[in-house]
Amino acid sequence: MKNIPTSHQKVFKIISQAAEELDCPVYVVGGYVRDHYLNRLKEGAMDIDFVTVGSGIKLARSVSDKIKNSSLAVYKQFGTAQVKTGDLELEFVGARKESYRRDSRKPIVEDGTLEDDQLRRDLTINAMSWSLNEENYGELVDPFGGMEDLENKNIKTPIDPHQTFSDDPLRMMRAIRFASQLNFRIEEETFNAITEMASRINIISKERIIDELNKIILSDHPSLGFTMLFKTGLLKEFFPEMHNLHGVKEIKGVRHKDNFWHTLKVLDNVIELGADLWLRWAAIMHDIAKPPTQRFHPKAGWTFHGHDALGAKWTKKIFRRLGLPLDERMRYVRKLVRLHLRPIALVSDEVSDSAIRRLIYEAGDDIDDLMKLCRADVTTKNEYKQEKYQQNFDYVEKRIKEVEEKDRIRNWKNPLSGEEIMKALNIKPSRAVGDVKDAVKEAILNGDIPNDHDAAFNYMMEHKNDFL
Repeated sequence: MKNIPTSHQKVFKIISQAAEELDCPVYVVGGYVRDHYLNRLKEGAMDIDFVTVGSGIKLARSVSDKIKNSSLAVYKQFGTAQVKTGDLELEFVGARKESYRRDSRKPIVEDGTLEDDQLRRDLTINAMSWSLNEENYGELVDPFGGMEDLENKNIKTPIDPHQTFSDDPLRMMRAIRFASQLNFRIEEETFNAITEMASRINIISKERIIDELNKIILSDHPSLGFTMLFKTGLLKEFFPEMHNLHGVKEIKGVRHKDNFWHTLKVLDNVIELGADLWLRWAAIMHDIAKPPTQRFHPKAGWTFHGHDALGAKWTKKIFRRLGLPLDERMRYVRKLVRLHLRPIALVSDEVSDSAIRRLIYEAGDDIDDLMKLCRADVTTKNEYKQEKYQQNFDYVEKRIKEVEEKDRIRNWKNPLSGEEIMKALNIKPSRAVGDVKDAVKEAILNGDIPNDHDAAFNYMMEHKNDFL
């Protein structure tokens, strides 16, 4: 337990004392121990897990009593408790055995020994613990060779992987998640077991699956995780639309790129440009509707006309099925999927300001993220083509900046309110009010009038007979 922050050491000593008084051995377990040996522990907010051979709730109560200004939360139905002190969240649970019935998402939980608790852990690197007991304080308890697997960058289960994954099939996702986050390899027997048991993931709730998937997506190189999800068959079970991107057709010697591997490259690319979770999801979804829109034309070759519009239409359905939010985050992804082909169509010197205005209007504050996605979408290995595409996007961004500075279209609001329109035209709430607003909007976007109130009002009055 070297190089542990002093504040953590003090907390460990308090927990050790409380456990001694209650005669219930206690151990630091899981991610904290693993991350210490990987030099991944960071100062600041942190969760630390503790297992006691006894009542986790009783131990947590005692620890909370001994730490000033701490708070206690008890979850009797789960047999767990949490103590918050400063920026630390200390999670306590009694050692237990846990298993799943073949057709159930809920585990059967029983009290157990430390050995039982370690046996139920998903991976060897997560089954290590430190004793906080007086007779062997700080000693590493590593019954399954987790330290050796850390050193060899190996992901494997503590026991037969078939048993581990049968007990809780989400562990298959967790194995891939840790391999992706840590850039480790999955040991062959463990990998083969995931492949054989992939369909068992279907008993797991979508909320637990998406939590692991998002952690994969947030890793430095999520393509590693998606490659493993694809090769094991897990991806096909819960995200068939992405799995179906794989494959290359050939007619008369004309092939197209494999859209699955292209999507993974776009995903990695957009991260290099700076991308949060939802821009990463836009990268995942941008070509999702290419398979059903794929057509071959003797002159044009392979086309995917309309995949942007269809992909946008699919976004809400896929988000709902996966358990992703259906709020502004979904709408953001849907917007970028719908617009991702638009900027490349604006590279000509002859493109009107109107076309640029419409793109700015539709993208709003997300225009910068849209351009990141477009740049990431360039995956050609031809250096000349790569440079040419990026120069085209430089030009588009320059034009966007020029038009925006002149016309202020980003997050545009109609200069005329409904109340003002009704008063000026002496009309009641009706469809005509919306028609006026639409006409003013089109006139501004087309460049027929400036983007200001007086011009909009005068335009309305000049054309009022068209609306009445």
